Amino acid sequence: MDLVHGFGWVFTPSNWWGAAGVLNRLWEHLQYAALAMVVSIAIGISLGLLVGHTRRGMFLSTNAAGLIRAIPTLGVLILVYKLRPLTAWPVLIALVILAVPPILTNTAVGISTVESDVRDAAEGMGMTGWQVLWRAEVPMALPLILAGIRSAATQLIATATVAAYVGLGGLGRYIIDGYAFRDYPMVYGGAVAVALLALVVEGLLAFAQRHVVSPGIRSTGVTRRAQSYKVPGAADLEPA
Repeated sequence: MDLVHGFGWVFTPSNWWGAAGVLNRLWEHLQYAALAMVVSIAIGISLGLLVGHTRRGMFLSTNAAGLIRAIPTLGVLILVYKLRPLTAWPVLIALVILAVPPILTNTAVGISTVESDVRDAAEGMGMTGWQVLWRAEVPMALPLILAGIRSAATQLIATATVAAYVGLGGLGRYIIDGYAFRDYPMVYGGAVAVALLALVVEGLLAFAQRHVVSPGIRSTGVTRRAQSYKVPGAADLEPA
């Protein structure tokens, strides 16, 4: 019944417009998640490529990533908020800390599990180390890299609701304000909106992955070995 009330609230036209409407809150939510995603990809992929290509620090980086994921996002948000109140920075820092580990780990594992024969062949063709990375290793590791990005994106969408906890916007406002005013249809509506957004983002990324990754690479040894290479914090590789 609560779920029915939630869907009913979300799809009530009068709730979509205005400063506190669904469209505006959705835009705020996407801004937090998108900015955190861009920063997380820049950090996670850069470190993952370095670790995976050099085969140095794999154990340390992947286990550190697993430990970072154990840090409570809300705790980080409150701690940073005390230093920089009334800005979006605390939210972005907390979200980046959440999203970097799966991207870093999947990138490092994907690059490190590329067969040595592939690297040897690329080097035999006269490629430099940089060219081997971008022309041979990254394309082969792309399915696992994208799986990490998909995992991070859905986590960001769900967790960006914490922005409302420190007085900012986003879909989390409906959950916080709904509890404050005992408007439970609003609470359920906020939860339904976040869940629907996460499903839409996951579907779009899965569609993009299917069209970006070559069909031949999906069934290569990299994919099979990566699935059995269990690392703390690694995102599961699912068929796109």
